[in-house]
Amino acid sequence: MLVLSRKKGESIIIGGNIELTVIGVEGDTVKLGIIAPKEVEVYRKELYLSIQQSNQEASKNVLRINQLKEKLFKK
Repeated sequence: MLVLSRKKGESIIIGGNIELTVIGVEGDTVKLGIIAPKEVEVYRKELYLSIQQSNQEASKNVLRINQLKEKLFKK
């Protein structure tokens, strides 16, 4: 993990096309601004993990449905 210190108004650049700027610091909370191309998805980590879990559960259900179809329509 790379650890950087930045002050309010300072930025870092990721991959040449993503800019992360410290907007403000209030107690334990840091406000960040992110400029990224539209095709780059940006999520809070807890939301990203929730989406991944939902997708994994959905894919398991699709596999179960396909297995049931195979059993029902087996000739």
